[in-house]
Amino acid sequence: MLSPKRIKYRKRQKGRVKGLAGRGHRIEFGDFGLKSLEPSWITSRQIEAARIALNRYMKREGKVWIRIFPDKPITKKPAEVRMGKGKGSPEYWVACIKPGTIIFEVDGVGENVAKEAMRLAGQKLPVVTKFVVRPDYSA
Repeated sequence: MLSPKRIKYRKRQKGRVKGLAGRGHRIEFGDFGLKSLEPSWITSRQIEAARIALNRYMKREGKVWIRIFPDKPITKKPAEVRMGKGKGSPEYWVACIKPGTIIFEVDGVGENVAKEAMRLAGQKLPVVTKFVVRPDYSA
């Protein structure tokens, strides 16, 4: 699972995910991509599940790029603990996703294979996604 090696602060505030993606919204490496259409947090477990689904369908042909990284720690307090007594300990990591962010990119496979693989990967994610093709792609 993806997680940072080291961070400046152990705990972070929630914040909010607003606006459209200003960066990471173009296909840079591969020919096909999976684009998010809504804002959300995507956990490292969800990213890993989608990556496995993608690679399984493609039978490990081609190349896959993961364009997002979970760098935000999410804290949780134990069950049945009274209010107060500080913030809970970090439990898992999330990537903040804005609408338009490219989540995965694929190269080295045909368009039909890539489309189905991305559909299967998109089912593992908590956001509505869209299959996109590089503008200068030619079959």
